Amino acid sequence: MGKLPMIDLHYANGPNPRKVAIMLEEVGLAYRTVPYDMGRGDLLTEEFRALNPNGRLPVIVDHDPIGGGESLVVWESAACLQYLADKTGRFLPTDPKGRYATLQWLAWQIASLGPYHGQAHHFTRYAPEPIDPYARQRFRLEAERLMYVMDRELRDRPYIAGDDYTIADMACWPWINLTWNMQLEKPREAFENLERWFQAVRARPAVRRVDAETLAPHMLRADHVRIPPERWTNSFGENFHAFFRKG
Repeated sequence: MGKLPMIDLHYANGPNPRKVAIMLEEVGLAYRTVPYDMGRGDLLTEEFRALNPNGRLPVIVDHDPIGGGESLVVWESAACLQYLADKTGRFLPTDPKGRYATLQWLAWQIASLGPYHGQAHHFTRYAPEPIDPYARQRFRLEAERLMYVMDRELRDRPYIAGDDYTIADMACWPWINLTWNMQLEKPREAFENLERWFQAVRARPAVRRVDAETLAPHMLRADHVRIPPERWTNSFGENFHAFFRKG
């Protein structure tokens, strides 16, 4: 993944960090991954909070940053994608129409597609039983609605922001890749335009390289996952919230 690591990618193999890994593979920048295990509590340290006050992945550290000088830390997946696009001049159009078309779909992904699909996964597959049926149905329906939004937009364009593959596609693809085990009424394959786009992005060599790394076992299951208490507390429970309450 690179000879001399210009960039450190603080990483766990899930949809949000995968966005940035795809971009790094696409542009060919030298990088190394710094792995974390959320369930083990790796994110609940002062060292990591110094990198990202929100305590989430991904984070990149660029040791040869735009403008030179000291290493630059960038956190939040959309900010990482835009930074790398600015650094390399790739996958973010420079003309105003193309640029803002891409940025608005990038904003849509981080405000809607990612959060709602994440909550749909949580209440379908991870939440302690008995699961609130309203919460499960609410997030499933919204996750599916967002797929209809993408499918409609993609009926007359090859990529989500227009004719060109951009960071907006990189942001959306890892989440659409995980819809198969969300127990939706309409599977991804039934969305004709979305499926065409999905397969076109999947065929890209950079995406294939990132996707070749096997996801965590719990992400590959279609049934309800009972997360062990010692991992739940660090991911969603008391340890996780206590770390941020302590200031």
